[in-house]
Amino acid sequence: MKALSNLQREFQNYVFKGDRRMEREVAGTRRASAKTRLTIYSNAYRLRLMEALDTDYPGLRKLAGDDEFEKIGYAYIESHPSPYFNLRWYGGELAQFLKATAPYNEYPELSEMAAFEWLLAMAFDAANDPAVTAADVAKIPAKAWPAMALTPHASLQRLNLEWDVPQFWKAVDKKERPERPKKNEFALAWVLWRRELNIYFRSMSVAEAWAVDAMRSGKCFADICAGLCESIDELQVAQHAAGMLKSWVADGMITRIIISKKSGFK
Repeated sequence: MKALSNLQREFQNYVFKGDRRMEREVAGTRRASAKTRLTIYSNAYRLRLMEALDTDYPGLRKLAGDDEFEKIGYAYIESHPSPYFNLRWYGGELAQFLKATAPYNEYPELSEMAAFEWLLAMAFDAANDPAVTAADVAKIPAKAWPAMALTPHASLQRLNLEWDVPQFWKAVDKKERPERPKKNEFALAWVLWRRELNIYFRSMSVAEAWAVDAMRSGKCFADICAGLCESIDELQVAQHAAGMLKSWVADGMITRIIISKKSGFK
C-alpha cells in the first residue's frame, strides 16, 4: 500500500500535469471511470483559478475579449501551477507572463493593463495605515524639515505606463463603453493608493515621480530637494517640494514622518 504522501504527490501531478499514474489508484464504476472521476477534480482546480483571474482582471477581460481572455487564463494556469494556499495572490505574475509569452507579447497594452489592475488590488488589500494630517506637519519646526523622512501609506503603488490603460479601466468600472487604449508619446508615471475604502490613481510629472520614488526609498526631505534640483530651478525647489508634500498629505499618501535624531529634534 502506497504511503499517503506518495498518493498526494501523484494526485497533484495528475491535476497539475495530467500524469495518468494516479488512475491506477482510483476505483472506477459503471457510471464513471477512474479517469472521469479524477477529471472532475482537475477541471475544478482550473475553473477555480480562472474565477480568481476573472475577479482580479475585469479590465483585461474587456480589453482582450471574452474568448481571448479565457485562452490567456488557461495558458497562464498551465504554465503557473498555484503555489498559494490563498488564491488572492495567484494572478500576481500574469503581467509578466503576457509580457514574455507569444503572441501576447505583441500587444503590450495587455501586460500593462494586467500590471495596473494588479496594483489596484494590492492597494485595496494593503494595511489600513493611519494618515498624516496637515496639522501634524504644522507641528514640525521649519529647521527640522530637511531631516524629515516620509513613510508612505502601505497602499501606495507606483508604475510607469506607455499605454493609457487607466482610462480604459475607468470606463469599464463605470460600465461605460471604453475606447481602445492608445500609446502615449512617452511613458507616464502613475501613483495608486487607497484612502479609507476608495482607490485613487493619477499620473505624475517626471519630477514628482522621482520625488515619490525617493520618498519610498527612505530619502529625507533635504535629499529629495537636492535631487529635484536636476529638473527644477534651485530657487524654486524648496517651495515646489513643499507643495508636493502638501498634496501627498492631503491625499492621504503619508502615514508617518520621522525626524532624524542627528537633527537635534524629536
